[in-house]
Amino acid sequence: MATAPAGAPTPARGTTRTGEAPARTPSRGPRQRSERKHAAILAAAQSLFVAEGYERASVDAIAAQAQVSKRTVYDHFGDKRALFQRVLEEVDDAVVATVRTAIEEEITDDRELRESLVAFAARVTTRTFPSPAYATFRRLERQRRTVPQAHGPGTEVPERMLEQRFAELVDAGRLRAADPALAARHFTALTVRLALDALDATPALNALDARPAPDALDASAAPGPSEEDLRVIVTDGVDAFLRAYT
Repeated sequence: MATAPAGAPTPARGTTRTGEAPARTPSRGPRQRSERKHAAILAAAQSLFVAEGYERASVDAIAAQAQVSKRTVYDHFGDKRALFQRVLEEVDDAVVATVRTAIEEEITDDRELRESLVAFAARVTTRTFPSPAYATFRRLERQRRTVPQAHGPGTEVPERMLEQRFAELVDAGRLRAADPALAARHFTALTVRLALDALDATPALNALDARPAPDALDASAAPGPSEEDLRVIVTDGVDAFLRAYT
């Protein structure tokens, strides 16, 4: 074991031999606890807003499910309306990210146009629409209209992203459209909108509701559209769209 040279001063406790205090990592315990509480409140609020609706979901119930005090809920979010707004924003962000990824991965420059448009529309209708995340989005969007001052992008941001991609296709000469925004709306109406209508018309499945319909287990109830049915809808829509825009 090495020892200090004779006569060398002994470093003070908590310092290095160069006299510098060692770097210390500040404790993040309180901050981490606060972040965990914040996340727990959001999760509880989303669950109760979806299951019971904005009016019936009380701050007391949200606090109890999140295992925090009612005062903690107010400290983090101010009031129930602001909490609903934050939950809605998170759900909106998740849907926007899903659509952005689908556009970037399916409508690519190295892919035949018809193939890419069918792939994009099929991905949205067969993977995004039936997902629990989209069901949550739909239920909260319906409630948003009744919550004072609550607002969210809804379908506006995904539509603008698709408009931008269509503008790029027009610039590249792959689409003919004087108004790419109108072209994007026509595309949506002919594909994902028709598929969504088909899903919405199936009360037995209640495909876009977070809660099952009362007759969801009724074997005699008419089945909803299959994945293949949805692909046929969007493929026919893409073909109609391309006849008008290419």
